[in-house]
Amino acid sequence: MSFKSGYVALVGEPNVGKSTLLNSILGQKLSIVSPKPQTTRHKIAGILTGQNYQVVFLDTPGLIKPAYALQEVMMTFSESAVEEADIVMFLADAGEKNAVTKSSVVISQLKSSLPKKPVFMVINKIDLIQKADILPIIEKFNTIHSFDEIVPVSAMTGENIDDLKETIVKYLPEGNAFYPEDYMSDRDERFFTSELIREELFKYFKQEIPYSTTVGIEEFRDSDTTRKTFIRAVIYVERNSQKGIIIGKGGAALKRVGQNARRAIEEMTGHEAYLELFVKVEKDWRDDPDKIKKFGYR
Repeated sequence: MSFKSGYVALVGEPNVGKSTLLNSILGQKLSIVSPKPQTTRHKIAGILTGQNYQVVFLDTPGLIKPAYALQEVMMTFSESAVEEADIVMFLADAGEKNAVTKSSVVISQLKSSLPKKPVFMVINKIDLIQKADILPIIEKFNTIHSFDEIVPVSAMTGENIDDLKETIVKYLPEGNAFYPEDYMSDRDERFFTSELIREELFKYFKQEIPYSTTVGIEEFRDSDTTRKTFIRAVIYVERNSQKGIIIGKGGAALKRVGQNARRAIEEMTGHEAYLELFVKVEKDWRDDPDKIKKFGYR
């Protein structure tokens, strides 16, 4: 039996469920999720290996018009994923009234990178609409691009996810595996630790606060004598006022973020973790190219 392998880019507007879909396909949590748009900032590879295939999914930030330098960098991640991919999967929200129009705009942004590769439209969140509405939605999407496949799914419930995986494998080119079969991502635990902390910031704080933050891991080491990981992390913000909000009265807000993040880290690593969290100000870091690179957005 021949082996098939390739890269699949997950692209679309913010909040259409790209990260949730990746987690559902992989069968475990890899990308962080929150109800807020633009939670994903990096291009994150999620690796699915079967008996005769390996798919490297590229989760990307939602496509928007950039408002500051960090978002400009984030858009390059999405664009490069489309260029690198063997298959491009556009995602849309089945319940969004203007989903077809918005998807058409997204596709036009990336059209120069699409020729000569399969392009799917994945209509997500079908659990939120009536079954009778699915076919008319598919027909509308057929008018904006000549998609190779249009697949309705629910990343939340898992509906049609197996069908989607089978369809992806059908379109993969023949080739060798890119990674060992036990790899789930090209990123390490240190990276995902910072992401889990950032996820808690998105869950706990409102308005602009989560967007002004990034997380740096200053220390990440396993004890030689106990099954325990010691982590020292810094939450960076742009203003002193933001620092005060994240720390909270008597340190209560920071403590809650730390407790929830520690539990998530322990679930990821499979053993006990000790997490120290600090908050520092890096003025206007989102508009400073040097600071953006320093914090790992490359």
